Amino acid sequence: MQPDDAYWRRPTEGGDPTRPAAGRDQPAYPGPPPSNPPPTGWRPEHVVQPPPPRSLPAQDHDAIDAAETKARGVTFGVALLVGALLVVLVCVLCARALF
Repeated sequence: MQPDDAYWRRPTEGGDPTRPAAGRDQPAYPGPPPSNPPPTGWRPEHVVQPPPPRSLPAQDHDAIDAAETKARGVTFGVALLVGALLVVLVCVLCARALF
């Protein structure tokens, strides 16, 4: 049994330095196949330019601000209601534990 790092050790004297120390019976990797350049004058097809983007509809900033204000009021109202319910619940639980 060879140690785990045997693959990374240097080859022994007189061995082929291009092949790892472990697994000398395996063929060496010859590298990637050669690539051929494209023929002279080759160009990609002409790409048609897309049309410019459409303009967005106009926004009513006053209406947006009014809707945000109304939403903030609803959020605060719900938060106050939940907070009041939690205070009542804690009071009931504490009263039950004390009495």
